[in-house]
Order: sequence, then structure tokens, then C-alpha cells
Amino acid sequence: MDSLWKDTAAAAYRDELELRAYTSRLLGQDKTLVLHGGGNTSVKIKEKNIFGEAEQVLYVKGSGWDLETIAAAGFTPVRLEHTKKLAQLPELSDPEMINQLVTHQTRASAPVPSVEAILHAILPYSYVDHTHANAIIAITNTVDGEARIREIYGNTVVVIPYVMPGFDLAKLCAERFAAEAGPQTIGMVLLNHGIFSFGENAKESYERMIMLVGRAEDYLKRHNAWDVAPSSVTAAHGMQLAHTQAKLRADISRVAGFPVLVTRYADDKTLSFARRADVAVIAQQGPATPDHVIRTKRLPMLGRDVTAYVEDYKKYFHAHEPQARERKTMLDAAPRVVLDSELGLCAVGKSAKETNIVADIYEHTIDIILRATALGGYCALPAKDIFDVEYWDLEQAKLRKGGKPLLFSGEVALVTGAASGIGKACVESLLARGAAVVALDLDAKVSALTNSANFLGLQCDLTSEVQFKQALEQAVEKFGGMDMLVLNAGIFPGGCRIDSLKTDEWQKVMRINLDANLMLMRECHPFLKLAPRGGRVVVIGSKNVPAPGPGAAAYSASKAALNQLARVAALEWGADNIRINSLHPNAVFDTGLWTAEVLASRAKHYGLTVDEYKKNNVLKTEVSSRDVAELTAELCGPLFAKTTGAQIPVDGGNDRVI
Repeated sequence: MDSLWKDTAAAAYRDELELRAYTSRLLGQDKTLVLHGGGNTSVKIKEKNIFGEAEQVLYVKGSGWDLETIAAAGFTPVRLEHTKKLAQLPELSDPEMINQLVTHQTRASAPVPSVEAILHAILPYSYVDHTHANAIIAITNTVDGEARIREIYGNTVVVIPYVMPGFDLAKLCAERFAAEAGPQTIGMVLLNHGIFSFGENAKESYERMIMLVGRAEDYLKRHNAWDVAPSSVTAAHGMQLAHTQAKLRADISRVAGFPVLVTRYADDKTLSFARRADVAVIAQQGPATPDHVIRTKRLPMLGRDVTAYVEDYKKYFHAHEPQARERKTMLDAAPRVVLDSELGLCAVGKSAKETNIVADIYEHTIDIILRATALGGYCALPAKDIFDVEYWDLEQAKLRKGGKPLLFSGEVALVTGAASGIGKACVESLLARGAAVVALDLDAKVSALTNSANFLGLQCDLTSEVQFKQALEQAVEKFGGMDMLVLNAGIFPGGCRIDSLKTDEWQKVMRINLDANLMLMRECHPFLKLAPRGGRVVVIGSKNVPAPGPGAAAYSASKAALNQLARVAALEWGADNIRINSLHPNAVFDTGLWTAEVLASRAKHYGLTVDEYKKNNVLKTEVSSRDVAELTAELCGPLFAKTTGAQIPVDGGNDRVI
């Protein structure tokens, strides 16, 4: 642990709340302290109310904010005296606790206060910091964890046995703190949960946290339980492994009841952990800290027997649900973490953001488990305690805030020719509907189209089967499979009449516009066949299929052949629940093919203005890349669920086609 406090940086903040946000971000930057919304901080500030009366206000981290990025607006002001008095009540239900906190905010637009607001209120310090430090959790998740904590800290911290967060924990902490705290007290350790530090100013509270966690790390080092780096292992690769991962994704999606992404991690750390001889013991104890259960479930799945995992989850639910204070409805039983000797660590979620969070949490969990094991044995909380948090209404509410999932949430689309024009627009339309999108293009700029976690851009020459297979393997490793395929890549050579068309030019057009797409369809078929909602293919064709023009023999013939290939595939793949439809755009001018100079030249050739030329169709409307992309996305959606083998013009109406 090293303090990140900088006097020069701190001097730029003009008040206590901004300093509170500053040190909170310092904590959030260190993933060994807090992960993805974990931890909370507060500051007590005297302010004047609307009547001009001075009152103490507790500014506590608001729900939905992350310490790594929190700003002053992320802290919710609640009246301190009222919040402290809540801890004196004999009992307080969770809904009423939230009601009391929300109705005693001094700013109605503030987020809902942290469920640990009462705990922050009862601690008699201006600044309070709370983290789920890896080192603390590793030590407390051992058989003799409490004794070790007391050995490390003596009377400088108050030690609290595990109690579920919320009112009960706050009440217990108030009692223990009143009885045990003294002038030497600078922190509080919550067994199997985390650690608090406090002080009279932002720097003191923050640096006490760093010092306290540092002492735990030093303890682990002295007991040879710190350096748990694995030895190098050999990872499997290849298309067969990709098929295995896609099959796992299909099985998990089936039991979840909705499509999921499955991201695979196969580095030395995850593979060596998955291959440990004792993994069935150390990985089946429970999460490192109870709040992780919301993201990871109580236990990871070992291997790929999804049916067995579901049965075990149902037994877990039915064993503990009868003891709950109110009736519970079982959540989906699908795993969120998979440990497999061949695949390594697989993280499951409805989006890449979710899988990233799951993986991040479990990679830190691996460190905690290994350090606790080296210290004498990892020992997580009993299943009942984990169940109480997993089915805690206040935690479930955090997940429900996401609202209704987007149309393609948990699904994967692959788009070719995606660096510009129609392909780029297709990427944007699919991302907007929640899909994870793999974008391929010969142009290297495809990799930087967007920084969305749901995006993977890969430079790829589609005429190279080797390059495409490598890209496909990367796509499956990243997202788990494929649901939608948009065949957009192609070339339109300069006008050339047949009597001047060279063989090598003809073959080049066929290789790119036809042969490459045959290979793509063939290699993608096994993955599309596993798509939870059925596979979908959209072929971006051309007006030249039904209405070819002179000077475009190679282009027209290649697109017509591709169109025929799509029709045959629609016949062959219907039994695999894969539907294939074609769009035939025309005169889409917002692409790289149409510069201002070319547009002006073509318009002049027809005796039209540029605007007239762009709208030279039956409907007198301009067709954009986005128009084609939006229809492409809709073809993959439920509106066209019963349509395959269709050919749809996107051209504003062309008299020759009509």
C-alpha cells in the first residue's frame, strides 16, 4: 500500500466535500481496495438549512456511484442527527430504513444513500472510509481469522463479527464501538466483509486506510502467504476450443432463459487455478465477501455440466428460502463464473461490461483464496449468509435499475467491411440495440471505431481463410459465440465493359465479393446454429442483382451469385433455425466510394444537381448508410422472425427494379 495523496492536487479542492470526493477516487483507483461500486465513504459537514439554522449533514456515497469516478454530486446529504437516532431503534425493516434515509435527505435530486449510511453516521469522526481490501478479506476468510486480525491490530481497531449489511450491522457497530473504542482506535474491521478507517480530515482518514491495509499485507508476507503467482501453464487454442466455448454459451443461455455473453480468460493465473487438484474444495466455499454474490453467484461452475450446476443451485435455494423473512422467487440458476481445465475462467453476463465485472471480481477472488489457503485454509461464510445477500431486496434493486434489456442484449453480431459506410452504420445500429459487435475490415482503423466494451474491431483480409479463422477465434474468446452475421464487405471496381474485362480483375472481384463470403458462411454456420434465439444472416446485396447495368459485369455477377448462395443457404439452414435475408441498396452516397468530386461529375453527366442526383428515385428521397443499417438490424430482430430467403430493396424505388 502506497498513499496516492498529493498536497498539490488536494490544494485545488475548495471545500470538504470535494476533498471527500478526491480521496474517495484515490481509494477507487486501487482495485485491491474496492471493485465496481464496492466500498463507501462519507463526510460530516455543518450547514445552514433554509431557516438559517446550523445542522450537521452526513454526505455519504450514493447508490449507483463508483468510488473510482465519484464526484461531489455522487454524495447524498442526509440529516446526521436523525440518521444517528435510527441506530437506537430496536428494529427497522429494510424498506423503512431506506424510507427514513430518503425522506431525510436535504437534496431531493440526490441518489439513494448507501445502505451503510447509518453505520457512517454513528462513527464519531468527520471522515469515514470503507473498503473491501483484498488483504483484510484474505485474512478474515480463514478459520482463525478473528484471532489473526487481533494479532495484527491489537486495540487500534474494533473487530465486528459478520452481520448482514444494513440496520442490524449499524446497530451492532454502534454497540461495539461504544464499548470498545478508545483514543487509540483508528479503524474497524468487519469480519468477512471489509475495513473502516476514520479521521478528522480527508488525508488522515485516507492514509489511515492505506496504513491499516498495508499492515495486513505485511502480515501476509511474513507468513509466506503473499506471493501466490502461478507457474507458467500451456493454454489450448484453435477452432475446436471456440466450438466448445460456444456450446457452453448455448447451454448457459438455455438455463438462464435469455442470451448471455461468455468471455474466456486463459492466462497463467486463471488456467493454473482451474487446474489445481484441490479446486473442487477451495473454489466451492463461497465468495470472498457476500456482496460479490450479486455478480458471481455463490459458487463458480466447475467444468461444463450446466444441468448439474442448475440442480445444485435449486437445492441451495430451496434449502434457505423457507428461512427468509419474506417469500422469495428464485433467480435464474445459470452460473456467472465457470472454471474449466481447458477453457480457464469464463465470465458470464448480458453485456461485455457485465462479463468484465464478473471476471475482475473473480480474478481478485482467486488471489484472496490462494492467500487464505497459504495462511491455513480458505473459509468463506456459510451458504445461508450468502443467500440472504443474494436475495436481499436492496441488492436486487441495484440490478433492476438497469431497466428493460435492449433488444439484442447478450447477443453477438459479426459485421464485415465495417470500417466505413454501410458496415460502420451497421455496427452503430447493432450496438445501439445492445449487441456485442465484432467488426472486420482490411482497414486498420476498424479497431478504433468506438471504445464500447461491447465492441471488438479486428483488421482482417477476408480473402485469407487463415486470417478469418484467427479473427473468428478471437471473437468467440471475447464474446462466446455468434448470433448475427452481416455480410457487407465487397468491392466495386471501375466501370469496364465485358470486351475489356481482364481475367485477373474478374477473379479479384469474385474472390472478394463471392468466394470470401462462401468461406465466412461455412465457418460461421456452427456458431450460428448454436445461437440461443436462432442464427440470422443479412447479405448486403445490390440493385445490380435484379437490374444490372452496363460496365459492371464482374460486380453484378458476383452480387447475383452471392444472392443465389444466400437463397440456397436459406433452404439448407432453415432446419438449423438460421434465417437469411438480403438487402439490395442503391445510390447510397455517404460512403467512401462517393467523394464530392465524383458526385458532382455524375450529377453533371445526367444533367442534374447533386441534390437531384441523390434523390433520383421513385420516392425522390435520399438513401443513407444508416437507412440500410437500421433495416439490417430490424431484419435480425423479432419483426422478421418468420422471414427467410427474402430480398428487400433499399433504394427509394428504382423503376428498372420495379
